[in-house]
Amino acid sequence: MTIPAVGFTDHDHTTCVAETLADAEQHCAEHELRFTEIRRRVLEILLDDHKALGAYEILDRLKNEGRAAQPPVAYRALDFLVTHGFAHKIERLNAYIACADPRHAHSPAFMICRVCGSVAEAVAAPSRGLLGAAARDAGFQIEQTVVEAFGVCPACAEAERAQ
Repeated sequence: MTIPAVGFTDHDHTTCVAETLADAEQHCAEHELRFTEIRRRVLEILLDDHKALGAYEILDRLKNEGRAAQPPVAYRALDFLVTHGFAHKIERLNAYIACADPRHAHSPAFMICRVCGSVAEAVAAPSRGLLGAAARDAGFQIEQTVVEAFGVCPACAEAERAQ
């Protein structure tokens, strides 16, 4: 499975947002989950510009929209979105990002631009690489991995070269 590096490439953002929201609505309907207005709005905020956002940044956006939002509101919505695969937590940044392909279960790997802050998601296969081999040798079963790479995205690298 290939997930496009949406954070680093031009794409039809309107379709991206619409499809992700439709997928979330469908998943929630099929699994009898409540996709509340606040959960939907938090997912929309995460989809806005494909950058990782902290809970307090999300709260600020909600407050700027006139919503009475306290920290537990954002954290509960984010927990729901992460639990059901619509968002991921970027551990090192203590921030969240919308999943690039919520229709498929996968182990994500994140490439985070240190210049512009954009984040691209790719698929990691820890069970097939060196980590998987080391785990097998130790008799360890990998249940979850967090792969986060920091560097410079193509647009920022090009801008640096042009200077």
